Amino acid sequence: MRSMQSVEAAATRTAVYGDVKYHQHSPAAPPPFRDKRRPMGNTMNDPRVFRGSTYARAVMSTAARNEMQTQHLLSERQKKESEQRHLAAKRAQRQQMLAAARAPSPAAAEGRQHAAVQTEVYLEELGTPIPCVAQETQTDPLLDRPPTPMFVPATTGRDAETQIEEGELFNFDEAVEPIVEVIVGKTLEQAMLEVLQEEELEALRQQQLDFDQRRKEELLEAQRLEEEERRRYEEKERRKHQEVARIQREKETREKLRARQFARAYLMNLENRVFARLHDEGWFGDKVLEEVELDFMPWLMTAVSGELEKQRAARRLADELIRQAVAQQRSL
Repeated sequence: MRSMQSVEAAATRTAVYGDVKYHQHSPAAPPPFRDKRRPMGNTMNDPRVFRGSTYARAVMSTAARNEMQTQHLLSERQKKESEQRHLAAKRAQRQQMLAAARAPSPAAAEGRQHAAVQTEVYLEELGTPIPCVAQETQTDPLLDRPPTPMFVPATTGRDAETQIEEGELFNFDEAVEPIVEVIVGKTLEQAMLEVLQEEELEALRQQQLDFDQRRKEELLEAQRLEEEERRRYEEKERRKHQEVARIQREKETREKLRARQFARAYLMNLENRVFARLHDEGWFGDKVLEEVELDFMPWLMTAVSGELEKQRAARRLADELIRQAVAQQRSL
């Protein structure tokens, strides 16, 4: 990876700064980007700059890459030339076939001459081909910069050494005793703390169980009291409804009794009063008088009217006979 980056950096410097090789610039020397011997170019289009993934390709030098690019360009150019020759051969063969299939033109008339005219669908430029020559160049191979060595500061003091024999510094049995005492004491203290913590946790757990048990008992007692209160309330409401219904029934009964007594008192002499009032108003009259007024008098009036009508008719007939008799006497 580092070699590939070095190759890319070298190729970029070559493309930008020209053919100047990589070297450490001294403060007195001008930087390479100020060199005016060669104009700067675009590194995005420079074929000498390596592009692509640095993981999928093997590391190669600039010379090998340039050679590979040159071979690729040559192969592309040869491929294009072969295609052009193939197209030219096909075009010539087609023209020959068209010329063979088409009847030859007759001879030109006197004073005239034939002229070649292009009759293809697509016009082609007719002219002398310009000779082209491919030129190639090869840049100098660039050396990779060696890796920078790790910085190691220079020593400022003096090294010294000595030899220590057994028992000169300390006695292990005497020096280790307080350390062992501290370790054992700390271990026992930690064990006691853990035991006390476990006992405390057990006490807390038992206290939690007792609290849960008391809470359940209190909850059951509260539910029992609520249920008892609910039953009492329902019983009270039921008794109230029963009392209201009883009072309503008693009220209806009293009203019925009052209505019955009033009706009995009202209907006690109703028949006598009704007949007396009807008699006073004349609904119960004398039968003889009613027969005289309703039967005899109308019959009598009808009979009298009939007799009177008969008498008037007899008088009219008598008057008519007398008139006729008088008229006959006068005519004689």
